Amino acid sequence: MNNQLLRLLLCTLAILIFLPLAGCWSSKEIENLGIIVGTSLDLEKKDPEHSRSLLTVTNQFLTSETIGTGIKEGKTYQKAYINISETGDAALPTLRNMILRFDKRAFAEHSKVLVIGENLARSLNLQQTLDFFIREQEMRPSGLILIARDRASRTLESKNPIDIPAFQLIEMTQGHDRTTKILPPMTLTKIQGKLNSGASFLLQSVSSMKGEIKFTGAAVIKGKSNKLSGFLNEEELEGLTWLSGKGKGGLVRGFDEATGLPIVYEILSMKSVITSKVDGDRISFDVIIESEGRIAEHWDASEKELENGYLKRTEQASEKEVERLVKNVLHKIQHKYQADVSGFGNRLRIEYPRVWEKVKHDWDQTFSEVPIHCEVKITIKDYGTSDH
Repeated sequence: MNNQLLRLLLCTLAILIFLPLAGCWSSKEIENLGIIVGTSLDLEKKDPEHSRSLLTVTNQFLTSETIGTGIKEGKTYQKAYINISETGDAALPTLRNMILRFDKRAFAEHSKVLVIGENLARSLNLQQTLDFFIREQEMRPSGLILIARDRASRTLESKNPIDIPAFQLIEMTQGHDRTTKILPPMTLTKIQGKLNSGASFLLQSVSSMKGEIKFTGAAVIKGKSNKLSGFLNEEELEGLTWLSGKGKGGLVRGFDEATGLPIVYEILSMKSVITSKVDGDRISFDVIIESEGRIAEHWDASEKELENGYLKRTEQASEKEVERLVKNVLHKIQHKYQADVSGFGNRLRIEYPRVWEKVKHDWDQTFSEVPIHCEVKITIKDYGTSDH
């Protein structure tokens, strides 16, 4: 009996040991897959027969044949990716039509980025545009959302065959920790709340020229329509980052009033406190922006960095430049776009909820007429290794 029990235990143990070696029964052979790493959406001219807008979807694929390519083969290079485009009046049927041209099974669980073209973002509600991608279970909710200046499909092309544009775009977003010219990443998960809030917001904009991609400020999405109103350039995005206090790093180039020479201030920290005020029907805001940083570069060899007079002039030069950046972007978002993309309405909602209930339905219009006073305070805490 003991021997039989021992044999039974050994057989059971053997089965348990060898069972995992059988592999994953639901696995997909990589040779049969076209791994989607990026997608772009562009609006085409309307279908003349049905007067419907047509959508061009471009998928960027990696396959077993492209992985590892881009290596020199004689004098030619093979691209490390494959782009396939289809046009239709809805996203899913258009994507399915790619089956007719591509011998791999599309696999979207590693999708990194979705780029929306300028014409599409201006013409159609983003809620409608993104509906399929939000619903699709195979799409990663962590996928990045970008708005392209001009056609989105161009941002998935590279003149360097060893580069994969979708991966480049993801890596470029990591730079927001070191500059005030890049927004924090906006993903499919995060954008759902923005689209449902009714508030205006920003998306990172990107452009492509001659096969080179570059982040070029921000796209202003109007809250009421969820459509693109226009763009902020890189300098205006800097001003908005200071206004929100959400920057983690970056530079400010000012000029010493005494010498006219440039001084570069490097941001170590920043914060912004927005306070709302209500006097009868009059709404106004005060903004206090504070930052600590270091002297990263200066061109006046005759000055000693530790002298109080020079440090004070340096701080004032940096404060003046930040004030200019903030003033310029406030003018644009208030008077040109009439879009509160910097959180003033949210502060009013918290501090004066009853007033907010009265103005929230037409807040962007109200915001365009609200006085905003800004004060900037910069403190230099570090002087680098130079002491002259």
